[in-house]
Amino acid sequence: MKLSSIFSAVAISTSILLVAGCSSPQKIETVNGETILTTDKPQEDEATGLITYKDSETGQIKQINRDQIRRMVELDD
Repeated sequence: MKLSSIFSAVAISTSILLVAGCSSPQKIETVNGETILTTDKPQEDEATGLITYKDSETGQIKQINRDQIRRMVELDD
């Protein structure tokens, strides 16, 4: 019984570490000079050209048209 408890604790700890290590904050630079910091990698909708991201300052989910982005850069954790 004790071995299964240890195994469960190790499995939960490993899962938490993997989830925590998966975030990849990004910096989005727009064509008008604005800089947007995101909490995770933005998602692109191929059909509409909209980029969906979570703003790191407000925590809100926002969208921007791909045409309005000059470049996106992944930031170091």
